[in-house]
Amino acid sequence: MKKSLLFTVVAAILSIHVMAGGIVTNSNQSAAYVRLLARNGALGIDGVYYNPAGLTKLDKGFNFSFNNQTIFQTNGVVSNYPFLHHAPDAKYSGEVTAPIFPGIYAAYRFDKFAVSFGFNPVGGGGGAEYDKGLPSFEMDISDLVPSMSSSGLPVTDYSTDIYFKGTSVYFAYQLGLSYEIIPEVSVFAGARYVTVKNTYKGHIRDIMIDYSGQFLRADAFFTGAATQYTDVATFATATANAINDAIQQGEINPNDPLTDPTLIQGLEQLGIDPTGFTNYQAAGAYSLAAQSATESAAAMTANAEATGDKEVDVTQKGTGVTPVIGVNLTLCEKLNIGLRYEFLTKIELKNHTLVDGTGEFPDGEKIRSDMPALLAIGATYPFIPKLRGYLDFNYYFDRGANYGRTDTLGNFISNKDVIGKNYYEISGGLEYNITKKILVSAGYLYSRTGVDQSYQTDLSNSLTSTAFGFGGAWQVSPRVAINIGALFVTYYDSDKTYGHFLGSEYIPVTETYSRSNSAYSIGVDFRLGK
Repeated sequence: MKKSLLFTVVAAILSIHVMAGGIVTNSNQSAAYVRLLARNGALGIDGVYYNPAGLTKLDKGFNFSFNNQTIFQTNGVVSNYPFLHHAPDAKYSGEVTAPIFPGIYAAYRFDKFAVSFGFNPVGGGGGAEYDKGLPSFEMDISDLVPSMSSSGLPVTDYSTDIYFKGTSVYFAYQLGLSYEIIPEVSVFAGARYVTVKNTYKGHIRDIMIDYSGQFLRADAFFTGAATQYTDVATFATATANAINDAIQQGEINPNDPLTDPTLIQGLEQLGIDPTGFTNYQAAGAYSLAAQSATESAAAMTANAEATGDKEVDVTQKGTGVTPVIGVNLTLCEKLNIGLRYEFLTKIELKNHTLVDGTGEFPDGEKIRSDMPALLAIGATYPFIPKLRGYLDFNYYFDRGANYGRTDTLGNFISNKDVIGKNYYEISGGLEYNITKKILVSAGYLYSRTGVDQSYQTDLSNSLTSTAFGFGGAWQVSPRVAINIGALFVTYYDSDKTYGHFLGSEYIPVTETYSRSNSAYSIGVDFRLGK
C-alpha cells in the first residue's frame, strides 16, 4: 500500500471550465455571443466585454444588458488499468452544471466618451460532481487485490464508496473608459477585479476487500494484522532477551546446540528452521524475527490509516487584477475591427480548510491560479443590408501563466514544461434580418489546445473542440431587444499513456478523456435616454 490513497486534486478544479474559451478563461459572456460565436468586432452593449473600444458607437445615454446562460457539461474518462472494475474499459463521468451564468453590462455614452461596467464569470462558473470517483482515486485501492494475493492472502476483490464535488467561479468586475479619437478610431483602457472561489467536498469511505469470499473493511483487517505482528514482536523480543540473560548468567552455554523444545517450537512457529542452531544463534533468530515483526506492524498500521475513511471540505479564495486595453477601427465605412488585450492576471489562492483527511490542503496554504493574457481580434462586415458577417480570433498566452500545478511529490510544474503551444480560437458567424425587428444568426467555433500529453489528467485536461451556435434577436421596441441562443460543443477525445507502479512493477496505463457541452441563453438589452 502507498502512504496515501487520497485526492490528487490540487488545482484540478480548473477542469470545471464551461463552454467556449481557453484552458481557464470563459469567452461565452452574452446571449448574443451564444447565438453567433463571434463578437470581438461587434458594436453592441456586450462590447463592454468583447469590444470595449467600440462602445463609443452606442446611442448616447445609458445602455444596459442582462444575460443568463444555463450550461450542462459531461466529462468522461476511460481507463484500461487492469485491476480496476470493468477493465480494460473502466468508465467514469463527472457532471458539470451551471444553472446561473450571468453577464451584466452597463455603459453611459456622452460626447466622445463612454464609461462602462461589466460583471461576469470570466473563468469557471460551474460545479463538477463525480459520484463514483475517478481512476486516480481508485487505482491504489484496486492495487490491494494483486498486492495482497501475491503475498499469499486469499483476496479476490475490492469495493469502496467514492464521492467528489468541486465548484469554481472567477467573477470579474470591470470598469473602463472608451474615447473616440476620430470617428474611425476609438480606444479603451480599463481593469477587472477578479475574485476566485473554489470548493472541494468529498470522501473515500468503506474500503472493503473480499477475503475468502467475505467482504471485510480493509482498515480493520490491517489493524488486526498490526496487532498480530505486534504480539509476535513482543513474544520474540521477550524470548531473545530470556536466552541472552541465561547466557550471561551462565545457565546455558552459547555454543551448545539448541535443545530446549519450547525454544525450538517457538522458532518453528515463526517460520524459522532451527536445525543446527546453537543457543546464541537461536537468540539472534528471535531478535531478527522481532525486528521484522515490528516493521510489519508499522506497515500494517500505515495501511490501516491509508484505507480508513477520509473526508475533505475545503474552500479556496483569492483575488487578482486584469488591466484591459482595446482599439476599435472603422475602415471603408463598413468594415469594423475590434482589438482587445487582457494582461496576465496573477492570482494567489488561500486554503480555508474545515476538514482534510488527506493532508493535501493545509489550512492557510497559498497556491497560484493565474488567468493567462489574452489577445482578441474581431471584424464585422455587412455583405448586404440584411446580411452581416463576423470573424473572431482569440489567442491565450497559457505558457506564461502559473496554474499552480504540482507533481506527485509536490514539486512545482511550469506551464512551459507541459504546454507546448498556446491555446487559440477561430470563429465566424452570420446574421440575417428577416424583418426590421427580427433576425436570426448562426456561428461556428474551432478551439485548438496546445497542451502536451503530460499536462492531461483525469481531473484536469484540455481538449480541442468545435462548436455550433444559433439563435435570434427580437427588437421589441427602439429601446429594447431580446437575444436568445443555443450552443453545442463537440470535443475531440484525447489519450494519455503513463506508468503506474504496483510495488516495483511498472504497469503502462492508457486513459481516454472526453467531454460534451451545451448551453442555452437569453438576454435583454435596453437603453435609457434620447
